[in-house]
Amino acid sequence: MVEKQFTVTAETGIHARPATLLVQTASRFSSEIELEFKEKKVNLKSIMGVMSLGIGQHSKIVISAQGSDEQAALETINDVLKKEGLAE
Repeated sequence: MVEKQFTVTAETGIHARPATLLVQTASRFSSEIELEFKEKKVNLKSIMGVMSLGIGQHSKIVISAQGSDEQAALETINDVLKKEGLAE
């Protein structure tokens, strides 16, 4: 299992468009990928789960992956978060 903490930098937080982008990215991998925010964990492949968290700017989130492609999954999600200016 691999995990990494991020701080959301996007002014609007993780709203519909970035949530969709993260879900689509996570769905390309076979590993179980979770997003944790304020002690709640949701499947990062579930748009409803991600949207239900209401993640705002300056929030601390943890993304974890477990499975055969966990390292590649976390690296790809990390790249998407940084490239899109969503988190650091």
